[in-house]
Amino acid sequence: MNVPRGGVVPVSKRVMNLAHMPRAAARRHGAEPALIWGERQWSWAELESRIAAMAAGLTALGLAKGDRVLVQARNCNQMLEAMFACFRIGAVYVPTNFRQTPDEVAGLAQTAGVVAMICQKEFTGHVAAVRSAVAPRVILAIGEAGFGEDVDAVIARHTGEPSPLADVEHDDPCWFFFTSGTTGKPKAAVLTHGQMGFVVTSHLCDLMPGTTHRDASLVLAPLSHGAGVHALTQVARGARTVMLASDRLDVEEAWSLVERWRITNMFTVPTIVKLLVEHQAVDQYDHSSLRYIIYAGAPMYREDQKRALATLGNVLVQYFGLGEVTGNITVLPPEWHEAEDGPRARIGTCGFERTAMQVSIQGDDGGELPPGETGEICVCGPAVFAGYYDNPEANAKAFRDGWFRTGDLGHMDAEGFVYITGRASDMYISGGSNIHPREVEEKLLTHPAIVECAVFGVPDRTWGEVGVAICVLREGQALDGVTLLSWLGDRITRYKLPRRVEFWESLPKSAYGKLAKKDIRAELHRRDAAARGEGRG
Repeated sequence: MNVPRGGVVPVSKRVMNLAHMPRAAARRHGAEPALIWGERQWSWAELESRIAAMAAGLTALGLAKGDRVLVQARNCNQMLEAMFACFRIGAVYVPTNFRQTPDEVAGLAQTAGVVAMICQKEFTGHVAAVRSAVAPRVILAIGEAGFGEDVDAVIARHTGEPSPLADVEHDDPCWFFFTSGTTGKPKAAVLTHGQMGFVVTSHLCDLMPGTTHRDASLVLAPLSHGAGVHALTQVARGARTVMLASDRLDVEEAWSLVERWRITNMFTVPTIVKLLVEHQAVDQYDHSSLRYIIYAGAPMYREDQKRALATLGNVLVQYFGLGEVTGNITVLPPEWHEAEDGPRARIGTCGFERTAMQVSIQGDDGGELPPGETGEICVCGPAVFAGYYDNPEANAKAFRDGWFRTGDLGHMDAEGFVYITGRASDMYISGGSNIHPREVEEKLLTHPAIVECAVFGVPDRTWGEVGVAICVLREGQALDGVTLLSWLGDRITRYKLPRRVEFWESLPKSAYGKLAKKDIRAELHRRDAAARGEGRG
């Protein structure tokens, strides 16, 4: 054998298949509750049996390692089972936000090159759109529907059949995590078995230290994104997962579940934390079991943070991270959440670097900037994704000298605390959801009465930011904001809708004829100030 320099012999980078986690939990805690949804419960043994049977069924239908499986569903037990069944056979889990329109989901299916779809029975329009776009060879239904066999029937038919875990290596994809990033067009960030194994370990280390099978987690957000990663972490420790009875946030139900199941952790966004804290039910139910309320997706207003700490105690955990880094850039643990303003409060920070991750504030040339100087927040480490699927142009823009470029602007202080000060793109965050103006603008410009438009995110006490659309009408056309938003609501997901529409005679342009967004924003600010009577003598 020819031994390479240094005496190291190359070996396979085989890693644990993520579907081993529910199997291991079932071995140790088989009879204990694993998943609770309304009045229904599944033990670890039952959950593992269903996952194995679904995996066997997918294999019998011809699916194999590397195949992409689209899942369109509200939170339900079958969604969690589908995630692990895909992992088990080495297929790629491709979840969507259930609020997305049929055309949007069809676009995701094309981007991912999906060959199978698992869909809740009420989303018939989504099935039709995906069929038209990619013609998947396998379609299964969650519930009895006319477009495919009920996945529960598939599980029943294959229960007890052998279902071995597929052999996987570090860079084998397991999850396509869709993100708009800076271009507005959704891109499929490739998450891998090796990367996600590290992310789970990091979450347990940095966000929820000490989590065991005695813990319980409450799901308050769609499992298709951050809440799904959080649930994965719970399974790794055999902690039970509790879901709300419906997909709508019922704050009183949430607090009743905290008391009933002695919830110890939850993943959410600042908007939901605010709703939870300000609802009268917070004082009607026992929430003393809570140890970690993890929030991400947007900064939290300081006054909201202080109220949450006063109401719930020292349980807040903030993290900063994108889908491409699976929420794994910085952390601000409970001990750094100060209830009173002071030197330790470090108002505005999103925390310090996560374990085994490195943050670099870089200038336009890629050089690292000294503490206190603002630049682009870049990151490297084992949590960084493998790249965007089939998108070399986006990959070339996203990476520089091995660093992933987040597109966020900020600075780091001398002690390593990171502060986000802006975004390199125009993207804004409303209620924890990333919204890119270009996508909304493109839809607005398809309206026959609109000739020009610009969309911005502006501060909002409830949602963090909301959209404002500035439109110019074609000559001779008439339109009002209510009518326009009603029309737009049929064409984009509702959370992307601007909250306000203004009509101007014209929009400022640069010397090259391009819309000057900086000038448009300044003019909007001036008009708003004038409307409030500011600046008058």
